[in-house]
Amino acid sequence: MHLPIRIGTRESALALWQATQVKDLLEREGFATTLVPIKSEGDIDLKTPLYEMGVQGVFTRSLDIALLNNKIDIAVHSMKDVPTQLPEGIEQAAVLKRGPVHDLLVYKQDTEFLLHRDGVATIATSSIRRKAQWLHKYPNHRIENLRGNVNTRLRKLGEENWDAAIFAQAGLERIHLRPEKSLVLDWMLPAPAQGAILVVSRGEDEILSACEPLNDANTALCTRIERDFLRTLLGGCSTPISALAEIEDGDIYFSGQILSHDGKQKAEIEKILPLDRANDTGKAAAEELLERGGRTIVESIRAAEQAAPVKE
Repeated sequence: MHLPIRIGTRESALALWQATQVKDLLEREGFATTLVPIKSEGDIDLKTPLYEMGVQGVFTRSLDIALLNNKIDIAVHSMKDVPTQLPEGIEQAAVLKRGPVHDLLVYKQDTEFLLHRDGVATIATSSIRRKAQWLHKYPNHRIENLRGNVNTRLRKLGEENWDAAIFAQAGLERIHLRPEKSLVLDWMLPAPAQGAILVVSRGEDEILSACEPLNDANTALCTRIERDFLRTLLGGCSTPISALAEIEDGDIYFSGQILSHDGKQKAEIEKILPLDRANDTGKAAAEELLERGGRTIVESIRAAEQAAPVKE
């Protein structure tokens, strides 16, 4: 095994925080480590909306390449950014205990605009999932694209004539940047695996063994169920799919949904199953959802994508 263990990470403050958690946990197990920052495609292009970039793994590809080229030994990702199918030669090594799963609304003045469903407001987000859910609840609101790292997005919110912007709760709280003027959107279903940190490797036994103590079994199960749901619905960056699996009193509570891009169409499902019968929950829930209106939404999204002009 290469020592010190080289930990690949994006260069943003949040990514470095996540990689440092992995570094600290490995060093607690007695392993020497070093951080290797790598710039990702998603950090370079800050103007194009994520759902228009036309690729999966926009925040993970550069790290995956470095891993396969033996420039790093493990890579640390926000698990929600990772495609459901890992590249050949890369394996899941550990899923850390999950942080907050919900989204957060950061507002500039007050929340009066939330009191009237038919009111008008401008909300910023680059997430097609957040956009669709927001428009489903507030159909008259306007959505503006907002890209960049957390600091950049907070600064831009302050500069622009917007009412609010949506962030991941875990992202802001982990680097102590949650503003006082913010509230948890507990009605907004999160992205599959939101709030979870994933460690991947080339599958070498020594590295897998080193990472094993970092793995949280409950988080690994819940995120796998959510990602099975996403995979079965053939979801990607351009598909507004949400899922959340939680363990409570020996049962799995699962909620999943898919919406049209404009938020007008919505199909959702909820399941409660004993923990010992939960393995296929994500796949089964997705298949049932497709039969209950989800297929129509998926087909309409695909048709719209095929009809869209090809960008040079």
